[in-house]
Amino acid sequence: MPCPFVPSGHFPTLWGITLLRRAEPARPQLPAARISQPILHVAPFLRKIRHSLAICWKLWYNKWETSQNNTPKRRHSMTHQETFIQIYQEHIHRRGADQLLAWLQSDASDFFTAPSSTRYHGSYEGGLVEHSLNVYHCLVDYLARPRTKELYGMDYSDETVALVALMHDICKVNFYVVDYRNAKNEQGVWEKVPYYTIRDEMPYGHGEKSVYMLSGFLRLSREEAFAIRYHMGFSGPEDRNQIGRALEMFPLALALNVADMEASYFLEGTPDKSGSRR
Repeated sequence: MPCPFVPSGHFPTLWGITLLRRAEPARPQLPAARISQPILHVAPFLRKIRHSLAICWKLWYNKWETSQNNTPKRRHSMTHQETFIQIYQEHIHRRGADQLLAWLQSDASDFFTAPSSTRYHGSYEGGLVEHSLNVYHCLVDYLARPRTKELYGMDYSDETVALVALMHDICKVNFYVVDYRNAKNEQGVWEKVPYYTIRDEMPYGHGEKSVYMLSGFLRLSREEAFAIRYHMGFSGPEDRNQIGRALEMFPLALALNVADMEASYFLEGTPDKSGSRR
């Protein structure tokens, strides 16, 4: 206990001898290696923790990114052209497919901006590519039914399904043009309004024209050619016996016709009383 009469740090002396001072034990001097030894033991542990946290973060981020990619909002943010190109490049790989896609994207083709008809389904800019995608999804759903494979034997490759659906209406490329006519607006004032009209510079029919145009880029199987040729089904101008025979011989033609009708009637619009959807 320190003496209350002696200032801290001062000790009384007698004849040069310090009194009341307790001898302090000498502190052992540790080698430099032993002083740094705890740090050397902790460093690898910290590195392991940092590595584990990095792995956990990467796994969590990948899972989050995947969930974002699978949300409807992310899928729907793609344009019709981007979706078309993605499906095309994923499934269609035969010789000439790249040249065909390059032509569709070039200035020589209006495939991605053309309408699908003048007045009915898809009668607006971009309607053709939207209709082609709708037919593709309808055809995929139709062929996914168990009975189509088990009872009807309708088992086709992903390439065939994508090709006939996405390209069945290629005959409409450079087929429609914008014209103007007079019409009254909401205020009752006459003004010129745009509308689509037909300018057929290759009068080769409809389905047969699509087959002809595709044959200039790639080779079609017989069933693919007949499916595209008769995708209009009984809405086409051909003899009904001829159409029925074609649908019977080539079931893919019937499936494509069903997908085309479903997309046109239920997803895009209603045709007129004559059945025309052009």
